[in-house]
Amino acid sequence: MCGRYVLEGPQSRYQAYFDAKCWPEAADRYNIAPTSIVPVIRQSPEGERLADLLKWGLIPHWAKDPSIGLKLTNARAESLTEKPSFRDAFKRRRCIVPASGFYEWKAETAGKQPYYIRSRSEVPLAMAGLWESWRDPEGVVVRTFCIITTEANTLMAQIHQRMPVLLRRDDFARWLNPAVPGEQLRALLEPYPAELLDAWPVSKAVSRASNEGVELIKRAV
Repeated sequence: MCGRYVLEGPQSRYQAYFDAKCWPEAADRYNIAPTSIVPVIRQSPEGERLADLLKWGLIPHWAKDPSIGLKLTNARAESLTEKPSFRDAFKRRRCIVPASGFYEWKAETAGKQPYYIRSRSEVPLAMAGLWESWRDPEGVVVRTFCIITTEANTLMAQIHQRMPVLLRRDDFARWLNPAVPGEQLRALLEPYPAELLDAWPVSKAVSRASNEGVELIKRAV
């Protein structure tokens, strides 16, 4: 799964890397958790790539209770076309969740040890996601997203059995284009090459969602 991630650094860097027409004002975040409102990249009806603020935790458009979003923070790549919560979004509402890196916890005898995982070349990570629009009883539209996960690569397998789907830059356009059927994108849902990632243990302080700060991504002594 993917339960926490990081987005830090100049916003202009992300806007350029993802070739987005606009980028929302957002502070550096070192411990993004579900229910957070964060930048997510989508394609507009005009074909432009835009970054908007969406809430983490997918609320399907047909949901009666928005609390379902707390259970739909991740979507397994293997069952996207089977689960009603994700099936329609996979067809036409795909997005990219930008990140500097993400956390995962390794089960050890002394308890769970968090690790920080990032690109070895330090370029932004592009986590594949799905988004939805939900309307509350008062008519207010709430836009939400989830992150797609896949089986772990050889690096991640030493930490956890799952990892987020990470997209290559050349695949952004196809992934975001709603005219491309989801079934034609199955090859993009494979584990990211292990040699392109770095991972190191970090402070257990990251396990508390209220904790923030650059010290959370520093290598634990």
